[in-house]
Amino acid sequence: MSRFFGEVRQLGYVVEDIHAALEHWTNTLGVGPFYLLSDREIQNFTYNGASYPMRLSGAVAFSGPLQIELIQQTNDSPSMFREFLEAGGKGGLHHLGFWFDDADAQCAKAREMGYVVGQSGEVVEGERFYYLRTEMHPGTVVEISHIGELKRGFYSFLQDEAARWDGSDPVRSLSL
Repeated sequence: MSRFFGEVRQLGYVVEDIHAALEHWTNTLGVGPFYLLSDREIQNFTYNGASYPMRLSGAVAFSGPLQIELIQQTNDSPSMFREFLEAGGKGGLHHLGFWFDDADAQCAKAREMGYVVGQSGEVVEGERFYYLRTEMHPGTVVEISHIGELKRGFYSFLQDEAARWDGSDPVRSLSL
């Protein structure tokens, strides 16, 4: 539990090959089912304060209350995802995700504490996320993400699916 951000809700992994990562998580680690969103445009994406087009494939699954997120950037725009792969090779744990009813207000508090926003955007309109740079102590990035009723309900459904999962149909396509 973070006294600044609350409960860690998500472990976010940046990967070079999302299909290989899905194979590892579902078959080697037995986590699933994953819901895959392929080559999705991220709305209102900014990196270091400038706007860029951003496309990515992402997949999420739950292990108890903890969400596992896999991200593969599918274009060559500058981003913290690209920085991470260039610095470390094949990918790995990139960020800890924290969920808030008001991500904008939480981001403002984090800025007051000295955090700097490295990138931000929206997967679903009105569901803003912020990735905070952690150069003051190199390590895992902090993500602040808005969680509204739609996302909260969807995540509850995914948790229920994970609790009942028998290993069949490990990767399920998702469209928004």
